[in-house]
Amino acid sequence: MRRLIGAVLAAQVFFAGGAWGQEWPNRPVTMVVPFAAGGPVDTIGRILGASLSEILGQQVIVENVGGAGGMVGAARVARAAPDGYTMLLGSSSVMAFNQTIHKKPQYDGAADFTPVALFADSARILIVRKDFPAATLAEFNLYAKANAGKLQYGSSGHGGGAHVCAELLNSTNGVKIAHVPYRGTAQAMQDLVGGRLDFVCEQISTAVSLIQSGNVKAVAVLGPDRVSVLPDLPTAKENGLADLDCNSWGSIVLPKGAPEAIVRKLSAAINEAVETPATRKRMEDAGVAIPPPDRRGPEYLGKYIPSEIARWAAVIKGAGIVSE
Repeated sequence: MRRLIGAVLAAQVFFAGGAWGQEWPNRPVTMVVPFAAGGPVDTIGRILGASLSEILGQQVIVENVGGAGGMVGAARVARAAPDGYTMLLGSSSVMAFNQTIHKKPQYDGAADFTPVALFADSARILIVRKDFPAATLAEFNLYAKANAGKLQYGSSGHGGGAHVCAELLNSTNGVKIAHVPYRGTAQAMQDLVGGRLDFVCEQISTAVSLIQSGNVKAVAVLGPDRVSVLPDLPTAKENGLADLDCNSWGSIVLPKGAPEAIVRKLSAAINEAVETPATRKRMEDAGVAIPPPDRRGPEYLGKYIPSEIARWAAVIKGAGIVSE
């Protein structure tokens, strides 16, 4: 009898989940971007959200919930109802860095969410003020070692991707350079353009227009592969620094316990979105690469997030990037 009751309950859950997936979405869906508007994560979120709105037949509303290096927005999604109507655009800093940077993170990046899709790989590049006396990574390294006490770099905030990447670059050079944290990417870029900062390790989607206009100078891609939007810019690997990989990534996750039927439907919609020529072109024009199909699904993302937490933990601890 117990087995029969169990089988009936399992069937009810299965069919309820399937029906839920068929009905979803029947109202607008919120995509929480845990950073201020206008930054690199916001940019790819709005590109993806516009495409998903067409595919799902319901508006995907991008809501910027910044604060604490992305923790405020991420924690909000972690506490949301697992009904598919609140999703998080989780970047590498939000899902991986924060687990080590903060002594008491407000969520567990690997356990408190339902993985849906990995949809973006974004290169991070070393950009310097336009009159910086170095044009290559080798020249930059030599100059940084000789003038470390005089230099300063900027970031969008303590513990963010630009901060962690710059510390990885500094540790590779064996130097300590002053960090100037800002409350967002725009302010850091403004001061770099104005010559008040020496360098920033920024995502290419934010930096490319400033590079093309000549307001800043690009030195190297801080990752293993060149990027299509700046094909002549060499990589750290080409400069003999194969381990200097600061590439960022973008994912979509739902609160823990989201029905599998909704996860599958949303994952399929994201896959369709990034395969849409217009969406793909907008992503690529912003310097964002689309991962191959075998890296996009929820199963891959579910394994990838814990591996990224572990990979970056050593870098963050070594640099002493810790917040209370």
